[in-house]
Amino acid sequence: MLYYLLYPLSSHLTFFNIFRYITFRAAMAAMTAFLISIIFGPAVIRLIAKFNLRENIRPQSESHRLHELQHRKQGTPTMGGVLILLSIFVSVLLWADIFNRYIILVSLATIWLGVTGFIDDYLKHIKKQSKGLAALTKIASQVLLGLILGILIYLHPDSSTRLDIPFFKDIFWDLGIFYIFFVVLVISGSSNAVNLTDGLDGLAAGIVVMVALAFTVLSYVTGNIKLSSYLLVPYISGSGELAVFCSSLIGAGLGFLWFNAYPASIFMGDVGSLALGGAIGTVAILIKKELLLLVVGGIFVLEALSVILQVFSFKLTKKRIFKIAPLHHHFQFLDWPENKVIVRFWIIAGLLALLTLVTLKIR
Repeated sequence: MLYYLLYPLSSHLTFFNIFRYITFRAAMAAMTAFLISIIFGPAVIRLIAKFNLRENIRPQSESHRLHELQHRKQGTPTMGGVLILLSIFVSVLLWADIFNRYIILVSLATIWLGVTGFIDDYLKHIKKQSKGLAALTKIASQVLLGLILGILIYLHPDSSTRLDIPFFKDIFWDLGIFYIFFVVLVISGSSNAVNLTDGLDGLAAGIVVMVALAFTVLSYVTGNIKLSSYLLVPYISGSGELAVFCSSLIGAGLGFLWFNAYPASIFMGDVGSLALGGAIGTVAILIKKELLLLVVGGIFVLEALSVILQVFSFKLTKKRIFKIAPLHHHFQFLDWPENKVIVRFWIIAGLLALLTLVTLKIR
């Protein structure tokens, strides 16, 4: 919004030319989102508590120990993802080019999955339906979103259906029409993976911030014709604007982490985790860094794989690979304190984000 209101004034006063630069608007977007989270966070927590939207830690039939580990979280306000989404979109409306095609697509995807998560949380915490939205319904929502995004990308004349292979500049795989189904896989996988990771105080929020930081750089490089040419990265006109969106995600994530850090005063709930996972997946698709998502989001991948492997192993052999899944609970069962699990996972996520950025030069 400010881009359209203030940048035209640069013809009269050169100071306003600064609004043309993505780097400036991205930095301001991060600070704006952070301040919104910090300023309105306490009020949101009080409001959520007033409506009794609190975490209900139910006894786990498969693990009494897990219930003991998680019991202290009983009654903590949840659905804090509303604060994250509010901070992101106010910041994006202020600092991004809101008519940019990529901003529109990632915003729609984030809102779509945010609404899906909100309904799930609403059913669990307002209607007291312990399982919330049926698993098949959530998957159907993710699949439908993936199909819509995949078809829009496939039909757009400027879009590509090829997958670039990380670390290599001349190796790629063109999926053709099957790219649509690959988009479905990315959206569903990333959304569910973040959702599974959101089990310890600040764990998912901190990792999302690191992933968003890496994607901020990747988005800027991909949308900058000089940098993309120098680093041999396929140039995508207009995609640099996604750096503003990713920066908003960083600011909102850090602001939320202020209250969500161990011991948490609020949890994000599915309204936050499903939306943030979908946002990350959508950005990866739009800047053609889908396979790099496996690297930068390595912790999310491991969390999801731990659940998949655990289920298959138990069904086939009646034995469990991990003490419990997702992976973060496995380490708790190894007597790691919760805050140690969180910080160590953050450290790994930070290193993976650095490795992701290194791939730009390795190419």
